[in-house]
Amino acid sequence: MVRAIIAGVGALPGVVFAADPSAIVVTLAGVPSEIPKGAQVVEARFEQLGKLFTDLNSARVTEVVLAGAMTRPDLDPALFDGLTAGLAPSLVAAMGRGDDALLRLVIATIEEQKFSVIGAHQAVPELLAGAGLIAGPEPGKILLADARKAAAILRALGPLDVGQAAVVADGLCLGIETVQGTNALLSFVTETRADTTGGVLVKLPKPGQELRVDMPAIGPETVTRAAAAGLGGIMIAVGQVLVIDRDRTKDAVTVRGLSLWAQDAG
Repeated sequence: MVRAIIAGVGALPGVVFAADPSAIVVTLAGVPSEIPKGAQVVEARFEQLGKLFTDLNSARVTEVVLAGAMTRPDLDPALFDGLTAGLAPSLVAAMGRGDDALLRLVIATIEEQKFSVIGAHQAVPELLAGAGLIAGPEPGKILLADARKAAAILRALGPLDVGQAAVVADGLCLGIETVQGTNALLSFVTETRADTTGGVLVKLPKPGQELRVDMPAIGPETVTRAAAAGLGGIMIAVGQVLVIDRDRTKDAVTVRGLSLWAQDAG
């Protein structure tokens, strides 16, 4: 079995590569991915999917992992190969229905080429957290109540394909993640909450979300930004949120006095 890692932004491609150093890393033009040291690299373009699949077949790839954040690309139709040109109407329609529809189309396209698509959490199972306290002190009643409200907000907005995170403090919603991402959400909370402190960041997937390619994630930077925003904790959904660089994440939680825990957010 030969695995290909289609690398997005962030540390996740490197984590997946570390678990399988024989994997091929695919970089995409316009995506500032970090290439793991020693990796065999295949360079690709969004406009030339046919060439990418030919290159993967030549390398005897059978399994594909999409790892890291991706933004919607600015496509140049003049560069389309035959396969991408044939997909163009479906791509435009999927973009109009939201990120989840677009990602499902991407997966279907890869699978139609006879590659198996797995999630980063399937390649590296230890990225997922079980139920309970992960680091820091046990969350108190106020923090737990805020987490319940944030989870309820995300479940209500989920069908609209809005986001995977929300911040609530003292029962008030301070922000909801949109296409800009969690870092932008936490920056917004930092800049707009005045002198108040406390509250919780909750991350969980949208109902029916395609977790193989779009599972929510946290890491040390999330903790640092949450602390800068004056929050008291972070709650993630059990088995549905990636914890990247767990040791550093736990250390960051401990140093900053936050609570980090996982629970069923259903």
